[in-house]
Amino acid sequence: MASLVFQLSGTCNNYPWGKKGRQSLAAQLCAQTPGTDFKIEDDQFYSEMWFGDYPNFPARILETGEPLRDVLDRNKEKLLGRKVIEKYDAQVPFLPKILSIQKALPLQIHPNKELASKLHKENPEKFTDPNHKPEIAVALSNFELFAGFKPLDEIAPVFTLLPELAQFVPSGQQSDPNSWTDDTLRQVTRAILKADEPAIKAAQDALLHRADRAALDARGGGAGYVLDLLPRLQSQHGARDPGTLVALLCMNFLALGPGEAVYVPQDGIHAYLSGDVVECMARSDNVLNTGFCPPAGRDSADLFAAALTFRAHARDDVYLPSTQSGKSSSGRTAVYEPDLSEFDMLRADLGAGEEDELSESDGPGVMIVTRGCGEMEADGGTFDLSEGFIFYVAPGVRVKWRTEAGMQIFMAVV
Repeated sequence: MASLVFQLSGTCNNYPWGKKGRQSLAAQLCAQTPGTDFKIEDDQFYSEMWFGDYPNFPARILETGEPLRDVLDRNKEKLLGRKVIEKYDAQVPFLPKILSIQKALPLQIHPNKELASKLHKENPEKFTDPNHKPEIAVALSNFELFAGFKPLDEIAPVFTLLPELAQFVPSGQQSDPNSWTDDTLRQVTRAILKADEPAIKAAQDALLHRADRAALDARGGGAGYVLDLLPRLQSQHGARDPGTLVALLCMNFLALGPGEAVYVPQDGIHAYLSGDVVECMARSDNVLNTGFCPPAGRDSADLFAAALTFRAHARDDVYLPSTQSGKSSSGRTAVYEPDLSEFDMLRADLGAGEEDELSESDGPGVMIVTRGCGEMEADGGTFDLSEGFIFYVAPGVRVKWRTEAGMQIFMAVV
């Protein structure tokens, strides 16, 4: 392939936590890619659209239908560049997605490189690569999620309110919340995840029928929202799922608006709850699930708890702010810069009649139009842009976007 810029089609999947039919933004954007046979079915769930070079749900070259990976393998120098060849094993080091969420995803972590490599060797069918998977999510709509742990002084006092909760706390610390450490929290998380279903249901029933909202607010740093979210989570995953207790009692609950973003580090506990997001992660599909899923789909609670990181211990630790991108000529493109080397995420918001030009990168970029329409100049050509259009941009290529009606673009770049 001679071109350094070409259009892609994504692949939509159907996990049951996705939104149904045309309510799914992932499905809408997938359906608007021209030249494909994708059709939205009203009774089908559509959870994610992937548009990277990972073998699961791969992006394809729109013109030929070939998997992106095959084309990159034949044109590594031009399409990936020396940095990606040497540092990232000649693979696009990030995996971008659109997610449309209507109920809680599994409570999960993505293992670090050391654990991922070990799990991949032991069970390559389940853990399909040896890489870590830190990730960001940028809200395209109102977005609710659980991510990271609350401060210990907001967690520990809540477990003294009811004996059904105190049973999960190590002996000797049940009446002394000031004695909690991160290791206490690790033990509490493990105890909840390993508890039998009657104990989980009894704890949820006690919260629902006997917990005092004022006491939750006073002792738990404003945790009265637990009583609002508990029935909702029970309606989605039943009253015996341990993920509900871990999420509500131990984790930060966040409600983001469009453009706001979070960063989840490797081994960072999280569960997305609702909304539409652009997600991007290091190139991996490894995950450990322990809640908000059937028992048969849960991984080892001991392994999960042992791998936990406590880097995020407050809501502010989870947020990922955007700043003006230094690549932008007009200042209309922002950048989210997570604490990892694989990628940054650019967001261009162009009003009617506006344009922006981006300087070249030393690795590839993958972009998607999430709103509006316009055109792009790149690699000596002009390309039409419309909602749902996805393009691959090779290293060393400058791009110029313009629109008459307004347009929003997200672009993951090395």
